[in-house]
Amino acid sequence: MTPEEFRRAAHEAVDWMADYMTHIRELPVLPRVAPGDLMRALPGSAPEEAESIESILSDFRELIVPANTQWNHPRFHAYFSVSGAPPGILAEMLIATLNVNGMVWKSSPAATELEMVTLGWLREWLGLPGEFFGLIHDTASLSSMHALLAARAMVAPESRVEGTPKGLVVYTSEHAHSSIEKSGIAIGIGQKHVRKVAVGEGYRMRVDALEQMIEEDKAAGLRPCCVCATVGTTSMASVDPVAPLADIARREQMWLHVDAAYGGNFAVLPEMGHLREGWAEADSIVVNPHKGLLTPIDLSVLYTRRPEVMRGALSLVPEYLKTATDGEMANLMDYAVALGRRFRSLKLWFVMRAYGRKGMEAYLRAQLAMARELEGWVRADGRFEVCAPVELSLVCFRLKAGDDASRALMEAVNESGHAFLSHTVLGGRFVIRLAIGNYQTTAEDMRGTWAKVQEEAGRLVG
Repeated sequence: MTPEEFRRAAHEAVDWMADYMTHIRELPVLPRVAPGDLMRALPGSAPEEAESIESILSDFRELIVPANTQWNHPRFHAYFSVSGAPPGILAEMLIATLNVNGMVWKSSPAATELEMVTLGWLREWLGLPGEFFGLIHDTASLSSMHALLAARAMVAPESRVEGTPKGLVVYTSEHAHSSIEKSGIAIGIGQKHVRKVAVGEGYRMRVDALEQMIEEDKAAGLRPCCVCATVGTTSMASVDPVAPLADIARREQMWLHVDAAYGGNFAVLPEMGHLREGWAEADSIVVNPHKGLLTPIDLSVLYTRRPEVMRGALSLVPEYLKTATDGEMANLMDYAVALGRRFRSLKLWFVMRAYGRKGMEAYLRAQLAMARELEGWVRADGRFEVCAPVELSLVCFRLKAGDDASRALMEAVNESGHAFLSHTVLGGRFVIRLAIGNYQTTAEDMRGTWAKVQEEAGRLVG
């Protein structure tokens, strides 16, 4: 493409992007396709000859978009609702244009230094002490895996050379994200040594159950390695008691990791200070701005109070990566498994500047307010029950008529295309989850979605 051809195509693409965001409510949130429909519509082999960008863009509009689940839709309420706001979308375009690899400082000084500056800003917003060193990964799964790697290095430093010793144990809530268990599998701790600690009131990890489990494991000759607390569990957004867990971790000389990938975003709000209790004592904390701070996926931030441990666990510098400036500025590859590093900090920098702290606080408060209002609507309708405390922007509810009716209700709403809901199982019961988090979601959207839920419920149970 010549520069002028690129300019014309880019203008056409941006026009489509703006129209998409303007008229997105006209699209069904879930695509009306069957498995394999798109594959059958596309050629089985790549083209032999070049195709025009006009043809490519046309197929994107006509084939790809209709087969896409619209995650950036204001009525996407499944999983955790994520949102890529326009400033971050613009930054993604510039990231692709620069196309840098920030593996060492010299390979992209701007990428390294902007990451350090922007994560310093976010650290202030979250109320973390200045000693916390930040690093951007793609998702919380990778962030948590690096936390477990550091925990392994602290408890068993021989693991760097000898491999994971037998008997290391990780403890986490029975409602923790599956990435903690996967991380244990990936780094050689083993699935059976990722202990699921029972929860109590509010689905929070029970401190007494953790202490008992640790004592039993020590008596069996095992080595407690890491405690993983969650601030905003995936099923119901519960918040584990981080402060007492920190006390146990210090006493037992374990690493404390806080998975605040979802709930940590709300710690930006001064009135949500209870979310930050015990954070200063944590060894690592993960927060995902792509879950709650309007940054396009993917961008996960891992903070650690012990960067020297993480660096000692992972740094490996072959001759071809050595530079004359080594030691003057951090080479971020030293703290991660991945060598290649996208310029992800640019989109967080755009978003933080475009909204400012006050704008971000207003956005987060609006989410919380809509969740509280929805909770009230659910409680006011005698056909429904709220199934978990509403602490953040997630509401868990079900039809009192039972599991089959609740599942049928969720599927009916999803098939309508009006909204997309997901589910979990709490206490053996099927529960519908409705998460709020899109930058365009309004009170009117919420009223419309609740009306759709009530309409479908009326067809099912009267």
